[in-house]
Amino acid sequence: MAEVEVREIRKLFGGGNPAVDGISLTCKNGEYLVLLGPSGCGKTTLLRMIAGLEAPTGGDVLIGGKSVRALPPRARKIAMVFQSYALYPHKKVVQNISFPLEAQGMSAQERMEKVKWAAGLLGIDHLLQRKPRQLSGGERQRVALARALVREPQVFLLDEPLSNLDAKLRASARLELKQFQQRVGVSTIYVTHDQVEAMGLGDRIAVLNQGRLQQVGTPEEIYHHPANTFVATFVGSPPMNLLERDGKLIGFRPENIRLEKNAGSRDDATVFRGHVLRVENLGSDRYVYLRVKDAHGDTNVIAKFAIAEPLEFSNDEDADLVIRNRNINFFDRDSGQKAAA
Repeated sequence: MAEVEVREIRKLFGGGNPAVDGISLTCKNGEYLVLLGPSGCGKTTLLRMIAGLEAPTGGDVLIGGKSVRALPPRARKIAMVFQSYALYPHKKVVQNISFPLEAQGMSAQERMEKVKWAAGLLGIDHLLQRKPRQLSGGERQRVALARALVREPQVFLLDEPLSNLDAKLRASARLELKQFQQRVGVSTIYVTHDQVEAMGLGDRIAVLNQGRLQQVGTPEEIYHHPANTFVATFVGSPPMNLLERDGKLIGFRPENIRLEKNAGSRDDATVFRGHVLRVENLGSDRYVYLRVKDAHGDTNVIAKFAIAEPLEFSNDEDADLVIRNRNINFFDRDSGQKAAA
């Protein structure tokens, strides 16, 4: 395994805005780093520059402390798993996995030893004689991982590998990916637009938007202490609520709201007066949609409660929203950046 570092890396396509704009970022030895952001934010372009599939317009890529910018992809000791898995449909699983070893000129015996080792590690040794069309989505994903693993890379790069799976398969595949990375201990950079994947897989998450790095931190840091309003509203479902007061934006998570009839003033909490628009039951949770007056006017707010929690409010009632001060984030109204209380 090896540390991966990008320094002030940029990518400009044509004459438009940079797809990646001066990002500096490190994936530590053995770390699972997730690149998270909306479509078009530059995360896949960044991954492709690390892999050597795109040439940077500026900046540098280092693997194991050495610049690899001038090296072709095959010389970088990385393995990349694509969204489509890129399996050869006419080849059996054993041939798909061994293909990169054939290109290295490895003997048939050595190839089979490595294939059996990787297939056993991923639990697909019983599938070696099948073709991709005979496999489920989750099995095809494991074949793609096995093909990457036999190369004994220093770094794994994964570009939205779960996006073609249905919701049920994605949940089990997340567990498999995390367990796989922990077993092999290879530094891994994983691209996704799905915050659930990011929160569940990442040791750290790097949030991107419009080609720029917004924040890097643990899932807990990203969720509870966002660096700006973009991160606050992109991460979390429902997203963080934002209200204006005293020239600043006050941010708080839906699950941190308590509803009371007449809360009064509190030293340890901030109180807003609101009006219940709708109560929505969603199985395990209940969402309460409210309209709140702040310095900007009427703003919609979402509160989230476990279905087992008692709720004394229904549609078209007034309610006080009580948020403990320790659960509030402050942001600059103009820049959107984190601000002091």
